[in-house]
Amino acid sequence: MTETSPQTRTILVLHGGGGPATVAPIAAHFAGAAEVLAPTLPGWNGTPRPDSLDSARALAAHFLEQLTDAGLHDVVVIGNSLGGWIAAEMAIADTDGRVGGIALIDVVGIEVEHHPIRDISGLTPQQLAQYSFHDPSKLVVPPPTPEGLAIVRGNQAALAAVAGTPYMHDPALRDRLSSVHVPTLVVWGESDRVVTPDYGRAFAAAIPGARFELVGEAGHLPQLENPGALFAALDAFVAAQ
Repeated sequence: MTETSPQTRTILVLHGGGGPATVAPIAAHFAGAAEVLAPTLPGWNGTPRPDSLDSARALAAHFLEQLTDAGLHDVVVIGNSLGGWIAAEMAIADTDGRVGGIALIDVVGIEVEHHPIRDISGLTPQQLAQYSFHDPSKLVVPPPTPEGLAIVRGNQAALAAVAGTPYMHDPALRDRLSSVHVPTLVVWGESDRVVTPDYGRAFAAAIPGARFELVGEAGHLPQLENPGALFAALDAFVAAQ
């Protein structure tokens, strides 16, 4: 990460288990108006992952350290799914104003009674689309290649290593969310069946002052299905910071 001028708004975009391509539309949307940082999580797309980066909390500490090294403050962190979990952990751990606000898109990380996180481990992209898309036909899967299959398997392994036990949540996180004191937006695809909107409402309720918004005609990845509605919510949130 590189240091930016004090006048430049910095936005850090963190992807989920599907890899950096899933949040590329968000990074592209803000690229003209802000300094956008969109790293590949360690372990995804063939990148190395040190053994110490074995949880969302560890990844949050890793990215906070990078913001510190770059001299960045008041960064808006936007995260989808696992990326949202990391963003929330960053806001909890931040003690010197590195994080100025968080936008959590279909985030995972807590346990909500009667609204379990769907176990998606081992599903093919086509199977996963049935739960993660409002319209599964919108998922475009390129023809399989050995390289592509290796990346998918590597990403699945990285996700399992970072968020697999207990499955996609930290039993202590829900209580710790009460210590988040930066502006927070929780956005949810109305048709998400990986984590339901009621799960999202519970996540938002655990963060003081958090606002919850639904995006219609979208599932777990609203930036791919209904980007206009998602970007309207994100633009208003970023402009208010």
